[in-house]
Amino acid sequence: MSAKAQAQKREPASQSHSLAPMEAHLVAALPEGSGWQFEPKWDGFRCLAFRRGDEVDLRAKSGKPLARYFPEIVTGLRDLPLDPFVLDGELAIAQGDVLSFDALQMRLHPAESRIRKLAQETPAFLILFDALALPGEPNIAQVPLTERRAALDETYASMAGNAYLRLSPYTRRRADAQRWLDKAGGAIDGVVAKRIDEPYRPGERAMLKVKRMRTADSVVGGFRYERDSALVGSLLLGLYNDAGKLDHVGFSSAIADRDKPALTKKLEKLIGPPGFDGNAPGAPSRWSTERSTEWQPLKPKLVVEVRYDHVTGSRFRHGTSIVRWRPDKSPRQCTMEQLGHEARPGKLIEQMMRGT
Repeated sequence: MSAKAQAQKREPASQSHSLAPMEAHLVAALPEGSGWQFEPKWDGFRCLAFRRGDEVDLRAKSGKPLARYFPEIVTGLRDLPLDPFVLDGELAIAQGDVLSFDALQMRLHPAESRIRKLAQETPAFLILFDALALPGEPNIAQVPLTERRAALDETYASMAGNAYLRLSPYTRRRADAQRWLDKAGGAIDGVVAKRIDEPYRPGERAMLKVKRMRTADSVVGGFRYERDSALVGSLLLGLYNDAGKLDHVGFSSAIADRDKPALTKKLEKLIGPPGFDGNAPGAPSRWSTERSTEWQPLKPKLVVEVRYDHVTGSRFRHGTSIVRWRPDKSPRQCTMEQLGHEARPGKLIEQMMRGT
């Protein structure tokens, strides 16, 4: 345990706004055996919520303040008949019947007037899954998870249906958690496993997380060179939309160094417009950088199967890994329909929205 983590463990959580949340190691499969609690890994912003008197603070996993971007959550927490507390959860926004990560990102805006408008149009909520401090229990983070969760359940029941809070479900049956992974579709980002006999361990990777990995056949519509290099650095991936246009949906930089010289030669022979004739890389947005416009368009000839973990706004959220090249696949067969099932919520999202 680091010196910082030891100091945080000794200090009552309600007095430490610099507290780091407990994190997770990525593993390939859910752990076997007894003594585990499984929870959905929600598609939002991890958030520690602090209250002492009228002071309410929201902190991201990085430690950066979030309160100014989610004023409705601050108001909702200040209205609770609880003081003081520290709660661990996930900020989320629902649009229709799905969670929208894009809507969360839109909140990170410099204009307060814009934030207030979005808070009214698309209010956020905080999905609770742990308690680090509660009234009369400033050191509850140091007791086993079974006791913390029981206290959280009891506390949530006293909140009288606060519109800005939800209680995350959990199971201690591995079979149930596996069904979440198998059937939840895009409703969750994966499953987290926690030891039921351990205390909260701030700043440590003391949990396990399993992500549901999926694959898609994608057209290579362009590429970027490595910085200060004549070799390929990443592939730009596309899928055909309903209008027959090739939309940019993500990238893969998981290219072995030994493969880069030959792949670069192969790609350079295919350089030519338009690359992406639908949504293209480097389209104007507040996220654009000079680097995002530096790409080479390719004729749509190459198909690659990639592995991805999550989809947001018809795009791969994170970088993908290459499974195999598909010379047997026609580029026109690489359509958005492969991702269609991701857009619909599973039973878990309905359960979460009911707060059960």
